[in-house]
Amino acid sequence: MHSLLNDKFALVVPTLNEAGNIENLLPRVQNVLDPLDLSYEVIVVDDGSSDGTPEIVRQYALADSRVKILSRREERGLAGAVIHGWNHSDAELLGVIDADLQHPPDLLPALLAAMAEGHDIAIASRYSARDGVHGWNPLRVAISRASTWATLPLQRKGLRVKDPMSGFFIVRRAAIDGLSFEAKGFKLLLEILVRARIRSARELPFQFGRRHAGKSKAGAAVAFHYLQLLGKLSRDLFLKPSPQ
Repeated sequence: MHSLLNDKFALVVPTLNEAGNIENLLPRVQNVLDPLDLSYEVIVVDDGSSDGTPEIVRQYALADSRVKILSRREERGLAGAVIHGWNHSDAELLGVIDADLQHPPDLLPALLAAMAEGHDIAIASRYSARDGVHGWNPLRVAISRASTWATLPLQRKGLRVKDPMSGFFIVRRAAIDGLSFEAKGFKLLLEILVRARIRSARELPFQFGRRHAGKSKAGAAVAFHYLQLLGKLSRDLFLKPSPQ
C-alpha cells in the first residue's frame, strides 16, 4: 500500500432516506480505512432525505472533518450524486459505495491495494464470487444476468469485466478527467468502462448483502434509465460518422 500513501482517496456515499443505515456504515468505513495510513475523506451526497439522514452525518462531521455532507435540493439520481461528490473533492482516487450495507466496507483495503498495483479501476464484483448473489430469487438473477450480457458488445476487447454494473468501485481521477457522464440512472460504472481512459481493470469478488434498513430505490425508472444509457452508448460507439 506504500505507493498509495501520497494519493488521497474520496469515497462517495449517495443517500436518500438512509438514516437506518448511515449510522452503521460510517463507523465501519472508518474502521477499515484508519489503519491504512491513507489520506481519505467520506463524502455523503444526500438527495433531500426527510428521515434525518443529513443530521446524522453532520454529527459525524463535527467529530471528524474527514466526513462531509453535501445536500442536493433539486436533483435526483445515484450517478449524478456520485459525480457531484467527486467534483467536490481534490482526491486522486475516487470511490463509491452504497449506504445500505449491501456493499461490504471490509473490501475497501483490497480495492485500494488493486489501485496501488497500478490499475485504473478496481471493481467489487458480484459475478466474480461463487455465491455473489446468494439469496436472490431466480427472476432477479435472470434479469441481472440478461442486463449484464447486454453490455458485452459495448465493452472493449481486453477490458471486459464480469460485473460492469457494480455500484461499488474505485477509479483513478486521471482516467475520467474532462469527461461528462449521464447524471440520471444507476449505472455509472458501465459508462466509465466504455468511455473513460481505462487501460486495466481489476475485479474483486464479494457477496452482495441484504439491505440493512429502509427501502430499495430500484424500480421501473431505474430500468428505463438503463435502457436509455444502453441506447446512448450504442449510438456513440456504432453510429459515429466516418472520418472524412
